[in-house]
Amino acid sequence: MPAFYLTLIAVLLAGFGGRDQATIAGLTARQGQRPGVLLVGLLCAGLTAAFAAWLAGIMLAQLPPPARAIFAGIALGLAGLESILFVPKRRPAEPTNSLGALLLVLLAGQLTDAARFVVFALGVGMAAPLAAGAAGAVGGAILGGAAWAAPQILDGAAARRVRRAIGLVLFLAALILFLREFSIL
Repeated sequence: MPAFYLTLIAVLLAGFGGRDQATIAGLTARQGQRPGVLLVGLLCAGLTAAFAAWLAGIMLAQLPPPARAIFAGIALGLAGLESILFVPKRRPAEPTNSLGALLLVLLAGQLTDAARFVVFALGVGMAAPLAAGAAGAVGGAILGGAAWAAPQILDGAAARRVRRAIGLVLFLAALILFLREFSIL
């Protein structure tokens, strides 16, 4: 159970202000709270978390225990860099009304976002891909639901600063994990 709770907290932090959340919030602010947008967001969160957990299970079977922590550190570092470098700047000017297009945009964005890197990293690092995947799906659903219910929370520079700060914390955690694994720290 610790893998579930730790992954849930990490996903909620890493996913705050992400591209997927900004997309859902932008559509909701422009078109209103369409239930289809929420359902597509929940579906994508579940699918991408399951994919990250599946990849973690594959890597877990191939890596010896000492290499798992190093690999998890690399994935956490990538999550931190993604949070620092890819902060959504503004809402889309011409959002489409198509739920199919939204599905494709969310899937493409979530496959390489910080929250799914965290699911992958903790699934491998804690040797619990199923718990990490379940927590990633729940965390992604919470983030998508929050963006749908209150799209204004992502407005302004404060959300971008929080996202970058969380990215810095993730990157530092990865660095500490990496240095500890090599007995440098």
